Amino acid sequence: MLNLFYSVPFVGWMVRDLRTGGESVFTYFLINCGLLWILSAVLFGYPGIIIPALCAVPVMFTLLLLLTRGKYEVG
Repeated sequence: MLNLFYSVPFVGWMVRDLRTGGESVFTYFLINCGLLWILSAVLFGYPGIIIPALCAVPVMFTLLLLLTRGKYEVG
């Protein structure tokens, strides 16, 4: 199933490189995610900015809950 996801163009390739790559891969992954967000804003306008931000809200909320419970430490 994971190999099928890795065969998806762009997204699967980026995630595969993130798992198997070297030290600077995480930086390139974040840069590519930001560029994809800018591209969606250019192609779709305002919804291209808002929809990814709204999808990130539950992730950030969960991260904040885990940080306040003491499960993870920053730094």
